[in-house]
Amino acid sequence: MTALTLSTAAAPGLRADAIVVGVAKGAKGPVVAPGAEAVDKAYDGKLADVLGTLGASGAEGEVTKLPAPAGFKAPVVVAVGLGALPEKDETFGAESLRRAAGVAARTLAGAKKAAFALPIEDAADAGAIGEGALLGAYSFDAYKEIGKDAKNGKAPLGEVALLGGKPRDTAYKAAVARATAVSEELNRARDLINTPPNDLNPEAFAAVAQAAAEEHGIKVQVLDVKALEKGGYGGILGVGIGSAAGPRLVKLTYTHEAASKHLAFVGKGITYDSGGISLKPAGHNETMKCDMSGAAAVFAAVVAAARLGLQVNVTGWLALAENMPSGTATRPGDVLRMYSGKTVEVLNTDAEGRLVLADALWAASAEKPDAIVDVATLTGAMMLALGNRTYGIMANDDAFRSAVHEAAEEVGEPAWPMPLPDHLKKGMESPTADIANMGERYGGGLVAGLFLREFVGEGITWAHLDIAGPAFNEGGPFGYTPKGGTGTAVRTLVRLAELTAVGDLG
Repeated sequence: MTALTLSTAAAPGLRADAIVVGVAKGAKGPVVAPGAEAVDKAYDGKLADVLGTLGASGAEGEVTKLPAPAGFKAPVVVAVGLGALPEKDETFGAESLRRAAGVAARTLAGAKKAAFALPIEDAADAGAIGEGALLGAYSFDAYKEIGKDAKNGKAPLGEVALLGGKPRDTAYKAAVARATAVSEELNRARDLINTPPNDLNPEAFAAVAQAAAEEHGIKVQVLDVKALEKGGYGGILGVGIGSAAGPRLVKLTYTHEAASKHLAFVGKGITYDSGGISLKPAGHNETMKCDMSGAAAVFAAVVAAARLGLQVNVTGWLALAENMPSGTATRPGDVLRMYSGKTVEVLNTDAEGRLVLADALWAASAEKPDAIVDVATLTGAMMLALGNRTYGIMANDDAFRSAVHEAAEEVGEPAWPMPLPDHLKKGMESPTADIANMGERYGGGLVAGLFLREFVGEGITWAHLDIAGPAFNEGGPFGYTPKGGTGTAVRTLVRLAELTAVGDLG
């Protein structure tokens, strides 16, 4: 795990494998960003000219390496692009700093220590740079041989020292502590998402949650197959019944003695989704280990809230199942009686996420929280609508939907508010049951949201995050986002908890 520290040391005298500086894209070429003054001085004030000669422009994500000046204890200077130069009297945004730090940290894989001399105006900037560096340094190596003679890659950057930080300042220390806690838990979520499904079935996921809960003082309850049958959780059982690895419903409860508000987070946790009897075609099932990304995000957010000691009660519900075809699997045309008592005609067993979420939403509603937020890799339709980097937000309250959107944008998670048109409900009418699990083809992401709304308790504020697009990055890494599991929605959920704790969210 990459370590994060604050340092008042000057860049020339700091022992490190590299010094990272920022460079912005100016009207006439690259411009050295604040924080790198000592480095620029060692190049006789001509660092920007040197970088320009080497082809650097300052564009976001650009990396240029050059030998450090004489007298530096670090052998290399790494210049990372911050993007457009801010207007006069403005500073670099938090997301620009996160992305630049993430690119630099990933570039320096294999190094033991790097000093980051990026622009720091206040503690928030230090937190953003630290978070970006810790997320960018992430590497999933559990199944690889890593070492000098290995061909599979390098170990993550060992330590990030933030130059310009204030090690004794309370705000700076808090910013670094927050960045560390959130990033470590988000990276834990990434590990879960990237773990092959033969090693992460519902029981194994539940065991990971139990261990983390015990470590951080979180109350945990795990409902196994017998408990789910006794409780009447027909949705979760209907999805998991076809697998030899039985389903689980995990409840994580973090409480603060001074809390006056209660948030419930609900996560879809399909540890592998074959589609069930409605089998996915080849080309659509190879990455379906990521279909538990919502549950991973909820798990990580609850643990992060506990580590930060937030003054809010947070309950996390992980609806875990493996969707497999077999002689015992649910068939298209079967009717399930859900935990709420409603009956659902299953027209497509590959629309399973909404079934497990429905049971968990109703269970969460029973505790009358101030708000519920569910997170799920729910529909391909949302990917078609918003692409691979933006998730959709639906809600039964417009003001709450806006608040969730603002929180997502604040932490750098691209999201977009989506409607829940009532006319689409007609497509889910069933001649056999109270509702069908499928509706109109067009607007499928909205139909799924409308289905979930049916299982939210009356009078409870609710939002649904469909993270199908950004949850798993099949392309190359960018910014602080790696290839594979991304941990999308963790930071949004943590921010919602923080805002609720200080009374700024409802």
